[in-house]
Amino acid sequence: MLKADKGQSVNLSGKGLSIAVVQARFNAGITDRMTQICRAELILLGVKERDFKLVTVPGALEVPIALKALADSDDYDALIAIGCIIRGETYHFELVANESGSGVTRVSLDYGTPIANAILTVEDMVQAEARVEEKARDAARVAIEMANLLEELT
Repeated sequence: MLKADKGQSVNLSGKGLSIAVVQARFNAGITDRMTQICRAELILLGVKERDFKLVTVPGALEVPIALKALADSDDYDALIAIGCIIRGETYHFELVANESGSGVTRVSLDYGTPIANAILTVEDMVQAEARVEEKARDAARVAIEMANLLEELT
């Protein structure tokens, strides 16, 4: 157990948890690293390699449908969404960012499955690079914390 900011205890033990990651391949230089870091953090926190699954999809818009399929299986205690959306010169950035985020949230609420959303939405590659490590580690921690919390609440 770790203490959260306001003195609450949070359970970051991944022991016995099964977690799947859905990774968008678009901007793979970023998302591949995020997945590697996230996987390492999950294992460090006690998730067994055999209890980790990776699914890849073309881009951020395809992440929610893969999350839904994994949630349908009821085999995972938590899911993680990994992607990287970099602003371009058109409205497409907003569309992809908003729709992928909305889809991730909808799957989580519809299935009662915790999903750590680590889909980066950034202005440029410099911002993406700056966020890779922290966002990937946070996603692993959030997935574990929320899986344990939901187990405790239900």
